[in-house]
Parts: sequence; C-alpha cells; structure tokens
Amino acid sequence: MRCNAPKHLRSVAREISRFFRVREAATAVEFALIAPAFLATMIAVLQTCVFLYAQMALQNAANQAGRLFMTGQAQNNNWSASTIATMVCPAALFDCTNNLIVVVQNYSSFAAANTSAPQLYNGSQPITTFTYSPGTQGDVMVVQLVYKWSLVSGLLGFTLSNLPNGAAEMMGVSAFRVEPY
Repeated sequence: MRCNAPKHLRSVAREISRFFRVREAATAVEFALIAPAFLATMIAVLQTCVFLYAQMALQNAANQAGRLFMTGQAQNNNWSASTIATMVCPAALFDCTNNLIVVVQNYSSFAAANTSAPQLYNGSQPITTFTYSPGTQGDVMVVQLVYKWSLVSGLLGFTLSNLPNGAAEMMGVSAFRVEPY
C-alpha cells in the first residue's frame, strides 16, 4: 500500500495541475460568475430610466392641467377630475382611467399652498377620495397628478417601490395663480 501512495499522489498532482492549465472554458466560467451582477445592474438602470422618463411625462401633464385651470377653461366648462385626467394623460405610458389621481386645491396665498404628496393609503387601506376644488380668478392653486407606477422587483434586492404591492408613487405638481378670465 505504501508503495502506491507516492505514485497515486503524483497522479493526483498531475490532474490538479492539468486542471489549472486548461483555459478552454475560462471565459464561460468567468461569465457565469459575473452575469448575475451584470444583469441585475442592467435591469436596475433600465427600470430607473423608464421610471424617470415616466415621471417627466407626468410632470408635463401636470403643467398642461395647470394651464387649463389657470386660464379658466376647466372652471368655465365644469370639468371633473376624470375629464382633466383624460385631457392631459400621456396614454402611451399610463393607465389614466384606473391609476391616475387628480388633486386640485386652492389657497389664498403661495405661502399657504401645500405641494406635498397626498396620502394614498391609510395603513393598508387605499384612500379613494381626494380634494378637487377648482379655484376662481386670483386664487393660488396647486394641481397634483399622482400615479401608482407598477414595478418589477429587481434582482439582488433592487427596488424603487414605496407603496404596497410593489408600486411606486410618482407625482407631477403645478402651482400658479389663476388669471382673470
């Protein structure tokens, strides 16, 4: 038995050294080690870019909605929140009939105006009624378009969600003084 031990050890040493000299599959092994982190980073970057693009589109829609109130069109025509949503909605990105929330508030001055995000949940229960108070000439108004953006959970724990059910709240805001109309 002792005679075969050195021979066996040399054989094992040759196999191990041959294993470390072989380079045919090195690229595949290196890719397998790096791929999950690379793909997770790419998905996170793409999801963040799409989210920011949608946020910009929602802000543009809020500016359009603000113009409708600032010029008195919405007040003179008695438009509802759903009418405003359909008029300014960037339909390519958003489901405006179900997820877009229009919040319209009027104030006596800019100092009194509140532009913070409205509360969408009371605990785990969604809030379904929001302020819709179109102002009159000379009022300071704040128009907020709030959208619950559905997200895909990222690899390695990346997520933008800040609402239940893996959604993120995005908001466009427009503050202005209503012109004489």
